[in-house]
Amino acid sequence: MLPLQSLKKEDFIFMITITLPDGAKRQYEEGTTALEIAKSISEGLARKVLAAEINGEVWDATRPIKDDAALKLLTWNDKDGQMTFWHSSAHLMAEAVEQKYPGVKFWVGPPIENPRGFYYDIDLGDRKISEEDLADLEKTMRELAKQGNAYVRKEMSKKEAVDFFSEKGDEYKLDLLQKLSDGEITFYTQGNFTDLCRGPHIPDTGFIKAIKLTNIAGAYWKGDEKNKQLTRIYGVSFPSQKELDEYLVLLEEAKKRDHRKLGKELGIYTLDDDVGPGLIMWLPNGTVIIEELEKLAKETELEAGYKRVVTPHIAKESMYLTSGHLPYYADSMYPPMEMEGEKYYLRSMNCPHHHKIFAAEPKSYRDLPYRVAEYGTVYRYEQSGELFGLMRVRCLHMNDAHIYCTKEQFNDEFRAVNDMYLKYFKIFGIDKYVMRLSLHSPDKLGIKYVNEPELWKETETMVRNVLRASDIPYVEVQDEAAFYGPKIDVQIYSVIGREFTLATNQVDFSQGRSFKLQYTTPDNQTETPLIIHRAPLGTHERFIGFLLEHYAGKLPLWLAPVQVKVLPISDKFTDYAKAVSEKLKKADIRCEVDDRNEKIGKKIRDTELMKVPYMLIVGEKELNENKVAVRVQGKGDAGVKGVDEFTAEITVEIKERRSV
Repeated sequence: MLPLQSLKKEDFIFMITITLPDGAKRQYEEGTTALEIAKSISEGLARKVLAAEINGEVWDATRPIKDDAALKLLTWNDKDGQMTFWHSSAHLMAEAVEQKYPGVKFWVGPPIENPRGFYYDIDLGDRKISEEDLADLEKTMRELAKQGNAYVRKEMSKKEAVDFFSEKGDEYKLDLLQKLSDGEITFYTQGNFTDLCRGPHIPDTGFIKAIKLTNIAGAYWKGDEKNKQLTRIYGVSFPSQKELDEYLVLLEEAKKRDHRKLGKELGIYTLDDDVGPGLIMWLPNGTVIIEELEKLAKETELEAGYKRVVTPHIAKESMYLTSGHLPYYADSMYPPMEMEGEKYYLRSMNCPHHHKIFAAEPKSYRDLPYRVAEYGTVYRYEQSGELFGLMRVRCLHMNDAHIYCTKEQFNDEFRAVNDMYLKYFKIFGIDKYVMRLSLHSPDKLGIKYVNEPELWKETETMVRNVLRASDIPYVEVQDEAAFYGPKIDVQIYSVIGREFTLATNQVDFSQGRSFKLQYTTPDNQTETPLIIHRAPLGTHERFIGFLLEHYAGKLPLWLAPVQVKVLPISDKFTDYAKAVSEKLKKADIRCEVDDRNEKIGKKIRDTELMKVPYMLIVGEKELNENKVAVRVQGKGDAGVKGVDEFTAEITVEIKERRSV
C-alpha cells in the first residue's frame, strides 16, 4: 500500500452526482461523458443522443463532465438537438467546400430556425459557386458523412489560435479572435476540416444521413454593405431521407406562402431604395389590415382596463441613460441627432416614455394596477444582412403596453396578459404555441444584466409559478432575459408548422427605481411598482407577415382588405353592380366593383388570385330579382341570395371575427 503522502490525484477515483430530468440521481466517475451516461441507461438511447444540456448549457455529448451536474440528453426531438445537428452539418459543408475549392476562407456557419437548417458565409476569392454546383457539393458531403468522423473539441490559447489563422492568412477568423481571450477559445476538427468554434457538435458525421443544399446568396461580411460580399450557401439536413423528403414538400408549400411574395401580389406593402432598407410603406390593402388589428387590440385593451396614450418618436439621450438602454442597446439604435447642444435619439422602445407618463401625476395604491397602452412606432437599426421582408425591419409599429402594479397584484396581472394571448390565438386559429421563459445568467450580472441576484431569483420564480398555475406549455432558456428582468417570448406555429416569434411579456424590477417611480401605500409610505412590459400582437410587421403565411394570403373575412367584389357579367349591369356595392358599403362592408371590359371568367379568376372572400355575380336574372349570385373564395358557387340576406349573413361573420 502506498504511503498517503505519496498518492497523487490520479491515484484516486472521484465521483460526481448527475441529476436527470425526472429528479433521479446517479453516481459516475469524474470525466464521464453524457454519451457514456446514455449508454449506461440504454444502448438504444445512446444511438439517438446528439448533444447534452449540462446545468442549462448545451455541450457536446462527448465532452467530459467534471463536476456535479443536472443533465438532459438531447435528441432530434429537442430543438437544441436539431440546432446542434445543423451546426455540425454546416461544418461538414465547409469541409466539402474546402476539399473542392482549396484555399477558401470561412466567416461564420450557424444553425438557423427560419428557414430550418444552416448556412456558411464563404470567401471564394476569384471563384464562383453556382446553383448547378450544389448537387456536386451535396454528393461530397454525403461521402464525407459516411466516414463517421468524430467532431473533436480542443481548447486553444489565444496565441496558438492567432498563429494558426495567421499562417493561413485568414483575416476573418483573426477578426473574431480579437474579442476572445485565453480560456474562451476552442477549435473543432472533423476529418480534414478545422475551424474556430465554440460548439457544440454532434458526436460524429455518421448521424447526418440526408442533405439538401437549398440556396446561394450574397452576404456582406458582418452584415455591413461597406464590407466585402461573401458567398452564403444555405442547406438543411436530417437523420433520415424520409424526414428530408417530407421537409422538401413542406418547403414547396412554404414558398407559396412566402409573405414577401404574397405581400407584393396582394398589394400589402412596398419597399423603396429612396426611403431606405427595412422601412416598410403600407399600401391601402395593408393599411386596412393594420386598422383592423388595432381595432381588435383597442377593444380588447379597453375591456381589460387599459388607458391609451400617445408619446413622441424621439427623446433626449438622458432618458435612455436613465432607462439603461444606453449603452446596452446602442448598437441597435439609430445614431443621435444633435440640436441646441442636446443629443436626441429615435426611440427604439416605448417603455421609457410610458414611465414618464406614470410619473407625471402622483399615484396611490388605489391607482394600481395602472395600465397604459400605445401602438407606438419604434426604430431599430438592424444590420442590412439581417433584414427580411416584414420579419426583420427597421421601423416597427408595436402593440405595446405597460402595467404598473404591486407585488401582490403581479400574479393576476401577469396571468391576465397570458390569457389575452390565448384569446388572440383562438381568434386567429393558432393551435400550436409555446412560451419561452427567458432567464438571466448569474455569471453576467453587472455586465449583461442588472446586478440584483435576489430580485432575479424572486421574479423568475414568480413568472414560473404563474405559468405553472395557468397550465400553459413553456420551456426555460438561459441567458436570454431582458437586462432588467425575466421575460416570456411567445413562439407560435403556422398551419404548416413554421415557427414564429410573436411577442413578449416581460417583468421589470429595475426601471421603476431608475425613474424613481413611486406610489403611496395604505399606511402612507412610498413603494416602487413592479412593471410588466407586454405586446400580445407583437408588431404589425411581423404579425402580418405571419398571418399572410398562416392563411396563405386567404385572410379571414373580417381582416380581408376587400371583403366583397361585385362582378357584372357585362357593361349593361354595371349600374346595378354599383348599387349593390353602395348598399354593402353602408353596412360597413369593404366592397369594390370590377367594371373592366373583360369576360366574366377572367374577372372571377383575377378576383380569386386576389384572395377576395366573396364574389357577387350580377346579370339579367339578378337585376330583375334584386339578388346576387354568390361565389366563395376557393369554394365556388354558393347559390343566389337577396342582397339584404347576404349582407346580414356576412355582417355576423365579420362581427364575430370568425377564422377561416
